[in-house]
Parts: sequence; C-alpha cells; structure tokens
Amino acid sequence: MPQKTETIHLLLLDPSQNDAEQVVSLLRNAGRATRAHRVTSPEDLQDALGSGAWDLMLIRDAEQEPSPEEALDQIRRQDKDLPTILMTASEDGERRSAIMERGAQDAVPFDNSTLLRQVIDRELANLGERRQRRSLSGHLRDAEQRCHLLLESSKDAIAYINDGLHVYANQSYLELLGYEDPDDLLALPVLDTLDSGSQQHFKEAMKQFREGEEPQEPLTVTIERPDGETIEVTAELSAATYDGEPCIQIVARPVQDSAELAEKLREISSKDVLTGLYNRHHLMDTLSQTIARVQKDGSDAALAYIALDEFVHKKTQIGISGADLVIGDMAGLIAACAREDQVVARLSDDAFCILGPQDTVESMKEVAETLRKRVEDHLFDVSGRTLQLTVSIGIAAITENAPQAEDLVGRAHTAADEVRQQEGHEAGNGINVHEPQLQSQGSADGTADAIQQALDNDQFRLLFQPIINLRGEGEEHYEAFVRMLDEHGKEVSPYDFLPPGGPVNTAAKIDRWVVLQTIKQLASHRSKGHETRLFLNVTAETVQDQTFPSWLGVALKAARLPGDSLIFQIAERDATTYLKQARDFCGALRELHCSLSITHFGGALNPFNTLKHLDVDYVKLDGSYTDEIQKNEESRQTVKEMIQTLHQQGRLTVMPLVESASVLATIWQAGVNYIQGYYLQAPTPDMDYDFGEGD
Repeated sequence: MPQKTETIHLLLLDPSQNDAEQVVSLLRNAGRATRAHRVTSPEDLQDALGSGAWDLMLIRDAEQEPSPEEALDQIRRQDKDLPTILMTASEDGERRSAIMERGAQDAVPFDNSTLLRQVIDRELANLGERRQRRSLSGHLRDAEQRCHLLLESSKDAIAYINDGLHVYANQSYLELLGYEDPDDLLALPVLDTLDSGSQQHFKEAMKQFREGEEPQEPLTVTIERPDGETIEVTAELSAATYDGEPCIQIVARPVQDSAELAEKLREISSKDVLTGLYNRHHLMDTLSQTIARVQKDGSDAALAYIALDEFVHKKTQIGISGADLVIGDMAGLIAACAREDQVVARLSDDAFCILGPQDTVESMKEVAETLRKRVEDHLFDVSGRTLQLTVSIGIAAITENAPQAEDLVGRAHTAADEVRQQEGHEAGNGINVHEPQLQSQGSADGTADAIQQALDNDQFRLLFQPIINLRGEGEEHYEAFVRMLDEHGKEVSPYDFLPPGGPVNTAAKIDRWVVLQTIKQLASHRSKGHETRLFLNVTAETVQDQTFPSWLGVALKAARLPGDSLIFQIAERDATTYLKQARDFCGALRELHCSLSITHFGGALNPFNTLKHLDVDYVKLDGSYTDEIQKNEESRQTVKEMIQTLHQQGRLTVMPLVESASVLATIWQAGVNYIQGYYLQAPTPDMDYDFGEGD
C-alpha cells in the first residue's frame, strides 16, 4: 500500500534535460519522493533560492549558465544551508578538492549511480541532523525560559553555585536563608550560610564533585540565617549548568519526620510487588541513564532479555496462583545468578531483564549461560506438582550508537524471539546476541527463492482499500494490494524484497498472481450485484512483458469478467523510464476495454510530458501532495492548477494518503475527483466498505 515518505525538494543545474530526468529517476527508484526544479539561468537560480526551502542541489560539471562556481557563490551569498554535490565526468581528485573548497559537499562521477546515491543519502541525513539541531536549540531556549519560570515559582528552595559561590537563588531559597534582596546572596560563598559544624561536611561533598563523583545521599546541614536563627535542612546536590556554565544545583528542604517515610515510598514505587525485583519503570529509567553514560564516555554495557518459554501454555495448566509461585521462584534464580552491580527487573508477566552497566556482551553471555543452565536443571514445585521450564535469552550491546531505551529493549526482545528459530532450539532454551544488520540489496537469487516459496506455499494475501468519489456518483472502487508473510509471520509487501533491476521476472510473477486472484475475487463479488471496479498496480517488468495482454484476455474470458472492471496502474517513474513500452502496454489493454491510471504523479521534472504519450483515464497524485496542500496558499494553488490541467485533458484525479477529515475541505476546493486513505478505511481482506455512507 502507499507509504508516506518525506518529499525531497531538489534543485538541478544540468544542461541536459534527459540527464536531469535520469537523476530524478535514481532518487525515486531509491524510494525517495522527489519534487525537482531544473535551473535554466542565473536569474532562475536566484528566484528559486529565494522562493522555497530546498533540500539538495545537484550540479553537472559542464559549461552552462550559471557555472558551478557561480551557483555555489550564489548559495553562499544567500547564506543557504543547501547541500550541493557536483556530478563530474570522471574521478578527478583536484577538481573535487577545488569545488569542496568553494563550498560543495562532494564531487561524484555522474555515471557512478551507486556512489552518487550513497553520497546523496549521506548529505540528506546530515541536513536532517542540522535542521533537527537548530530545532532542538530553539526548543532548548524555550525550555530554559520555562525552567526559569518554574524555578521562580517553585516552593522548593533551589540555588546554583559555581566555585562555591551563589550564582542564582529562587525566591523560596532566599526566604529559607532569610534574605530579601537577591543581590545580597549573589557571589556569597555557600560556606558563609552554614554553621561551623556543617562547613566541613559541605567541603567534603564539594571535593567529591571535583573528583567527578556526585554524593549518593542528601547532605544534612544547618543553615545560619543573618538574624542568628538556625535551620536544619537536607541539601540534594547535583551537577547542572546555568547560563551555559557548569555548576552545582542545591535543593534545600527543612528536615521533617516524614523524610524516612518518603524514602521508603520511593523505594516501594520502584519494585515489582510479586517478585521484589525492580519494576519496568525503574529499569527503563536506569537503562536511559546507562545509555546516556555510555554515549558520553564510550564504556561498555549490555542488556539481557529473559523470556520464559511456552509459559502461557503452562500457566493454563497450573493456574494463576501456581503461576505466581513459579514467577517468584524464577525471580530468585535470576537474582542469584546476577552480580551485585547488575540491575535485575521484571519486565512483564513472563519476561525479565538483567542490565549490566559495566558488562560487555561476552560477560553478559556468561551470566546468561549460568542462568539458562540453572533454570533448565531446576524443578519448580507447584502445590506438590513438579514443573520444568526453560528460558530464551536475547542480549543487546549498549554502545555509543545505542537507540533509546524502549528500542534497545526491543532489540534484546527480538534476539530472544530468534532463539526459537535457531536449529535445535525450536522450543527455546538458548541464547542469542542481537547483531545490527547492514542495509543492503541482498542476494537476488535468495530473494527470488523466498518469493517463489511464498507463491508455492500460499503465503500471499490480498487486501482492498476503498477509493471514494467526492462528487457523490455512488461508484464502488477499490485498490488491491498484495502482502506476503515473511520469515517472522508478519505481513510485508513482496515488492520490498526486490532490489532495483532484479531478480528478473520475479515482479512479473507476483503481478500475475495478484491479477489472477483479484479477477477471481472480483468476479465472485460482482456476481452478488455489485458494480465494483478495481485498481491494480503493475510493475515495470509487466509493462515490458508483451505476453501479458494476451494472458490477461484469457483470464478475463475464463472468469466472464468485463475488462472495464479493471483499472491498471503504472508508476510515473516506470512510465518515464519505459515510455515506448508503456505506450504499447496501454494500447494493448485498451483493446481489452481496461482502464488505465498513472500513480505517484508529479515527481518528474516535466510530468505532463509523459501524459502526452499515454492514454490514461486516471491520475493519482504523489502522496506528498496530500501534505503539501495543507501547508500554505502557494502549495494549494500549485496543486489546484495541476488538477485543473488534468481535468482539461479529460483525466480523473485521485488524492491518496488522506488520513484526517481536516484536509477534505481543501481537497474538495482543489477539485479532486477521488480520495483514498486510512481516514476512509485501512486495507482489509474483504470488499465490505459501505459506499452509501457519503450520500
């Protein structure tokens, strides 16, 4: 089904229209929705830079106006954060160095499409990080302002000290120490506010901070106010920053009898009631702190996810109370195997975690193996009945590239699940270490085998999503999607497994399976009185397959299904790349009375040029336009003009990825004929949408 992708706004400086189209196709084939503009003059470049936010500029190293150097100078003069890549005729180190000195991010041979795509990916990722950093800086300023307001309004007495001197104190702190004017406290040494008995205690705490250690417990000190009154307080000290400078935060609270009770309540809130181990909340907090520490100092840490094998089934045998006894015993085994420096927590009904703040993967594996063997050998006693259990343990390293806590737990969880897929571990009882996977195209032969196996074993499913006529003509349209069950039993698109350009004929096999199964289901559905029509996607392989139209004719005849009940969709990038074959394909399907549609329309440099050669009835706009139409009046006008042009050509328009009611009014005003998206209904196995709802 269509997926939302972030649209890349691309500037192209290339004297060749065909080469520019080739670059756009490269990005689109890599899965990037692209909105491109080809610069034709220095004035055009100046207007383009001043009129929009661009994500990338690609410049052909050729004689043209403006030259690559002039374009880079213009970008620098306008102070634009626009990554620029020079596409050269060949590998040239001197030219690359010179152009990068001028401000370009890189220079890549034009005919090395793989390297060009990789460099583009890198620069877009870097741009995204810079934009995120700027956004976060703004959020940080806002947060600092809000924090200052919170500090001022807080009932807790809070102050910041630098080199032993007060640099900030809120109103509650001033009142606690007996000062009215903040200026009287600023630059005053903290020791001057304490009695003689507390000063040495406070000096020792400051020494700990200088040595890089924070006091584990709050200090109990006595404040000596200017009027001679003394107040015993607990002072919580922590490292902080104030006005960008490192300092120490003090939170001072008068000693109360309830302090011990509060500490006990804090401890109870972090423990699992049944097992006495730490609970999920405490684990996630500690894990987040560990990840932050590892990313800061590059030290080692590891997480083990411990899943009880087939526990849900065993729970039905021993009952809830028996299950609680087993969980309690299991917690004891895990705690006994873990070291003192490790954090043991119960994550869910049948899962535990061990967090090793100082562990490598190897040292965690040793603990995990000890635990696995001990559980395997242990006999659980449940009301006189003996029960044996095993565990599957997944281990994830915590490195400087570690994700957030939830995602890291997910890595370890996935590794535990994969134990049962290992040879000899079908019932679990094993250990598996998460290994980050490199993104790659994979083996074409392996991909073909996996898809062929899915076809042979009936591992494909059809889903249908309604397409609604906004003009209320009561038509019933669906788009058909295919899903394949992957090795984990999850539904995925089989086309996602296919690398660009291969394996040969595999996409065509999937297309034919989809068409054949769709024809069967549609014929059955129409026999019940429905006048339903289906949109079917076909790949570039099928567009080039000259035998497909005759095969389709036989299939339609066998099912006694009229050709006009099917609307075949061709992606714009495929139509542009194989324009002659697409024209012949459309002509052959016209003879069968089938309708035709172009999808992802609007991403090419000159999208209407493609339509000059193809006789299509429908045009489905690229999903990025659904977002852009909501941004501003300029974007809405651009989409509206495109739709008006399509209508003047006699083509019906479809807007995909409609996910909320808020965009409907804008789409209606733009004149779109049909809409599709999760707002109406997600793809489902049945064609059961009530098309009368909108009447």
